[in-house]
Amino acid sequence: MCRFLISLTTALLLSLPVLANAQDVSREEIRGLDEQIQDVKKDVIDLTSELNRLEEKLLFPSNTQAAIFVSLSGGEEFSLESVEVKLDNQVVAHHLYTYREIEALQQGGVQRIHTANVQTGAHPLVVSYFGKSKSGKEYRGTASFSVEKAVGPKFVEIQIAGTQSAINFKDW
Repeated sequence: MCRFLISLTTALLLSLPVLANAQDVSREEIRGLDEQIQDVKKDVIDLTSELNRLEEKLLFPSNTQAAIFVSLSGGEEFSLESVEVKLDNQVVAHHLYTYREIEALQQGGVQRIHTANVQTGAHPLVVSYFGKSKSGKEYRGTASFSVEKAVGPKFVEIQIAGTQSAINFKDW
């Protein structure tokens, strides 16, 4: 698909009139070319976004989809360093956080850490985290949860309260 987008962009650019001399180009023609390039960029971004949505629907049908999210409990001066997620006794995600990701989580953001196809029934979920308080004190925590998957999508939020060494789970 990427080749298609590159070919489309190249064909569009080659179809534009070739200008023999740069001095002959008026500002209006440059603006017009600029607008066409911006339109092509927007189209490429829109196509990429649509392809990503279609890929997710194809790979993770809604009746078998299970998604796991991570968030921080509000109002804490806690810097999450890493999270490890095990589903059905297998490590399915291990994430080391960047400064920007930590900031986003501290401001109420939610991170999708894992998406999978899961059969109906109970599935053990084990979460471990490591982080530091503003003063530099280290915190670690581990908690277990049973994900009860029925027909239809399943969403589980892992809410980490770092300085309290607690992990709460929310079924959506």
